[in-house]
Amino acid sequence: MKNLWLKFKRLSMTKKVYKLLFIMIGLLPARKHTIVFESFLGKQFSDNPRAIYEYMKEHYPEYKLYWSVDPRFIDNFKDKGVNIVPRLSIKWLLIMASAKYWVSNSRMPLWIPKPKHTVYLQTWHGTPLKKLAADMDDVFMPGTNIENYKRNFLKESANWDYLISPNPYSTKIFRRAFAFKKEMIESGYPRNDFLYNANNEKDILALKKKYQIPTDKKVILYAPTWRDDQYFEKGKYKFDLKLDLKQMQEQLGDQYIVLLRLHYLIANHIDVSEYKGFAFDFSHHEDIRELYMVSDLLITDYSSVFFDYANLKRPMIFFVYDIEDYRDRLRGFYFDFEEKAPGPLVKTTEEVIEEINKLEKNKRLPRNFDEFYETFCSWEDGNATKRVVETVWGK
Repeated sequence: MKNLWLKFKRLSMTKKVYKLLFIMIGLLPARKHTIVFESFLGKQFSDNPRAIYEYMKEHYPEYKLYWSVDPRFIDNFKDKGVNIVPRLSIKWLLIMASAKYWVSNSRMPLWIPKPKHTVYLQTWHGTPLKKLAADMDDVFMPGTNIENYKRNFLKESANWDYLISPNPYSTKIFRRAFAFKKEMIESGYPRNDFLYNANNEKDILALKKKYQIPTDKKVILYAPTWRDDQYFEKGKYKFDLKLDLKQMQEQLGDQYIVLLRLHYLIANHIDVSEYKGFAFDFSHHEDIRELYMVSDLLITDYSSVFFDYANLKRPMIFFVYDIEDYRDRLRGFYFDFEEKAPGPLVKTTEEVIEEINKLEKNKRLPRNFDEFYETFCSWEDGNATKRVVETVWGK
């Protein structure tokens, strides 16, 4: 019965019925103190929506707070004490269409009509290095082309009433790439407040014990992004692990462990069972900010995680084995990444190990780090959530 119901919900006719019901319910008076939160298409209790939710729960008790959750990921929300609404259920339809506020960090499905009474706060989910939306020259994702992709993206962004910007650089790009003409909240990212308010030995040790992370070794976090042209099907991307974990274990295992955190769009599972005690798969961990906090070093590529991680002022290595293809064909960058990246760029596992050994001898951050921090982290101070909430809901 469950499978039949899921198939029924995916039918185009079902979407038309849902849309009609959504419009009808949306004509009724709004529930003025109801807010629906969603993070990464209902997959996680995380990111900017989570930070806003936690602040609202503590400081604005008169509001009724709900989480829109993809039923396939409902286990990620157990024991969190949140009001769960399964995405596309009848209950979700009734609450979503009547809520006064939506808070999301990614696009809503286009067929969902935003009621006139709804205030839509789009938090987005990163400082852009890769070209976005209207700035993109081509797309390599399944089921679309560049014209449709831009048209659909801008149609959805036109529904946003507020958009959060983490820094002046992002404000300029968001305005153009999203064709956003409404209120930009220039606050810094709410999710990064945690990096300022919990960056101490006590909280870090507590996190390591909570997630059974060894405390006698240094922690490397490997958090790569997805590739537009590597996929199983629409919305499900695959990832080939180019980092040689066996070689790293042999040469670094006495001093380090590795936490893997793949992008939320990557569908395939990385098997790390043969690297027991050295490599740990945290790809399904709900909130990457905790992984930032427990790590001593970040290895990434073109993911926007490095903009957030810079707030901790810890070293980074960029494992960019396909940079020419990614830069020149797949996406393109907004700035000279090779010159401004706040850490060395490498293409092989051998070079990764070499740079880690260099860090052991030289603890200093790269010369351009202060300039990078000033450009991308200057608004962050641990109070971004407060600024966002007071802008949308008042003091």
